[in-house]
Amino acid sequence: MDSAQLPQLFSSSPSSAIRKEKWVFSIFRTATYSILAAATLVFGIIFVKGSGSVFQAEAPFINIPFLTQAPETLHVFTLEDKRYEMGDRQFRAFLESRGNPAVKDDNYVYSAGGIFPCIVGTVFLVVGSMAIALFVGISSAVFLNEYSRGGRAVELLRLAILNLAGVPSIVFGLFGYGLFVLFAPVLQSTSNPACLSIPLGFAYLNFSGWGVSLLAGWFTLAFMVLPVVITASEESLKAVPKGFRDGSLALGATQWEAIRTNVLPYALPGILTSSILGIARVAGETAPIMFTAAYVVRDRLPWEVDRILDVLFQGVMALPYHIYVVSSKIPQNEYTERVQFGTAFVFLSVVLLIALSSVLLRNRMRSRYRW
Repeated sequence: MDSAQLPQLFSSSPSSAIRKEKWVFSIFRTATYSILAAATLVFGIIFVKGSGSVFQAEAPFINIPFLTQAPETLHVFTLEDKRYEMGDRQFRAFLESRGNPAVKDDNYVYSAGGIFPCIVGTVFLVVGSMAIALFVGISSAVFLNEYSRGGRAVELLRLAILNLAGVPSIVFGLFGYGLFVLFAPVLQSTSNPACLSIPLGFAYLNFSGWGVSLLAGWFTLAFMVLPVVITASEESLKAVPKGFRDGSLALGATQWEAIRTNVLPYALPGILTSSILGIARVAGETAPIMFTAAYVVRDRLPWEVDRILDVLFQGVMALPYHIYVVSSKIPQNEYTERVQFGTAFVFLSVVLLIALSSVLLRNRMRSRYRW
C-alpha cells in the first residue's frame, strides 16, 4: 500500500472543539484590544486637550499661573477695538489703571486663574487618608492572619470586609457626613448644650462633629479603602513562609518580635501594592469628599491658619470636585472646557506621581528583602 494512501494519524485536522477554542480566543482578544483602545482614546484626548492648558509654546513652556494661582472669574471684553481676557483681580486692576471706564464684559466663573488650591487639597486628602488606611488595615491584617485562631466569628469578619468593598462611594459619603461631620467627639473647655456632652473634670467631650474638614475626609476615605488594604495585606502576610516565624520563635523571640522582624519586612512589597490600588481609588472619589471635606472655593490654603491644629478642622478644594463643579454646575463654553481638560490632565499627573512613588518604594523593598 502506497504511503500516500495511508491515513495520516498525526496530521492537524480542525475539529469542532479547536474551531470553538479559536472563536473564544478571538472574542477575548477583541475584548482586550477594545478596552486598550478605549483607554488610549480617553487618555489621549485628555493629554492632547489638557496639555494645551498646562504647557505653552513660549518660555518657560509651562503655564505657571495655572499651576500656582487660585480659580478666578474670567472677564472677556473689548476696549478701544482690542479684545481682552483677564482674571478677576487683573480685571479690577486694569479698570483702575484706566480710570474705571464703562466696560461691557462677559463673565465665565472658574475659567481664569489656576488650580493650585485644588492640587494641594488633593495631595493632603490622599496622603492623610492612606496613612490612616495603611495603619488600621495592616494592624487588622496582622490580627486576622497572625493572632486569630479562626472560627465562625473570624469568617464572618472576613465576609463583612469583602462586602464592604462593594458599598458605593456615595454611601460612604453619607456615612462620613453623619458620623464624622455631625457626631464625632471634640474635646472642648465648655459644654455644648446643642449636643451630647460628657464632663471629664478638666474639659468636656462634646459630640458636635468635626464639620466639613480634612479630618472628616481622611477618615471617610480611609474607611472606604480599608477592604482593599486589609485583603491585600493579609495575602502578603500569608505568602511569607512559616519557617520565618518558627525560626524566630525558636531563638526566643516573642510572637510580636517575630512578626515585626521576620514577617512584616518581607510582606511590605505586597502591602505597598495595596496602597497603590488604594491611592487610585481615594484620589478619584468625588461623592465622599463632597459631603465631608471639599469646598467649591476656599480663599486660604490649608496651612494658612492661626493654630496648627486648625489645619485638621478646615475644608479644602480638591481636583475631582473642581472638575465636577466646572463640568456640571456652570454653563459650558470654550473657556470652561479649557479648565476641565487642564484640571483632568494635572489630576492624572498627580495620581501617577503618588502611585509611582509607591511603586519605586515597593521595588526597593522587594530587592532588599528576598527569600
